[in-house]
Amino acid sequence: MKLALLLLKKLPEELAHSLALSGLKFLYKLRVLNLFIKKPKNNEFHLLGMNFKNKLGTAAGLDKNGDYIDSLGALGFGFLEVGTVTPLPQPGNDRPRLFRLFDEKAIINRMGFNNKGVDHLVKNLNSINYDGVVGVNIGANKNSKGQKRIDDYLFCFKKVFNLADYIVINISSPNTHSLRELHDEDNLSDLLRQIAYLSSDLGNTKPIFLKVSPDETNETIERIVGEIKEFNFSGLIATNTTIDKKLLKNSHYHSYKGGLSGAPLLAKSNETIKCIRSIDEKVPLIGVGGVMTKDDFDDKLNSGANLIQVYTGFILKGPSIINELLD
Repeated sequence: MKLALLLLKKLPEELAHSLALSGLKFLYKLRVLNLFIKKPKNNEFHLLGMNFKNKLGTAAGLDKNGDYIDSLGALGFGFLEVGTVTPLPQPGNDRPRLFRLFDEKAIINRMGFNNKGVDHLVKNLNSINYDGVVGVNIGANKNSKGQKRIDDYLFCFKKVFNLADYIVINISSPNTHSLRELHDEDNLSDLLRQIAYLSSDLGNTKPIFLKVSPDETNETIERIVGEIKEFNFSGLIATNTTIDKKLLKNSHYHSYKGGLSGAPLLAKSNETIKCIRSIDEKVPLIGVGGVMTKDDFDDKLNSGANLIQVYTGFILKGPSIINELLD
């Protein structure tokens, strides 16, 4: 597995990502994945009526279309989050759009919600064998504006409602133009209200999380916490990637467009988590951003997160990170 990881580091980013996940799926289908991977012992955790095998999950973006749920689940994650998915398939932004910064233990991406559309994801969710928690992260198509953008969220929400264990409303990707404007008070209230109405019509049986940006002010975060409580959302995911490239030591990357994830995001992400926890001691909170080591994992839990997700750490270090974080 170490040799495979070294070879993947030599390949272009998106090709390496695709080959790595396809390789895991191939080994899973051959039923030999357990020969290469040591699964961690279960350490069950309960939240919002969901039973997690452990506190570590995958962040949205790793498996956008739900093509690898069974193979990723077989690695020992406590839960998986797929997406971000949009109503219609879309190619995303122009390439190159993914950059691995090995010296910084970081990734910059400007993918732009590239995915195969919600119907493809629904088909996959209907055929999985994985028995763990699966969340679905939903967004809007690139060209949708105003009410049409909200309609995109409602469309995806209804499509995945009966198949997801929880649903995430993603308003915080920096790679879809003006999406983060949904953090604004009037825009957010309108979106949350309409999702709350739809959830009520469907029986209010699914936990709903809002995924927020690390680049918002404490005042904005305080308002958002109040709004999710007003509209009966279950909790928050903190945080998405940051646009603050000055967190990188190498100034060469400061002009790169896109969202920064990995080690440089850890402190900023944790500050957002601490801010949320200082406002509300009990709101369910999934922490993501910068988890590369066991100390990072513990720091995020100590900052106030109930559950932890990984993305960059898994891409840069491979499946070994799972046992490293959970041991």
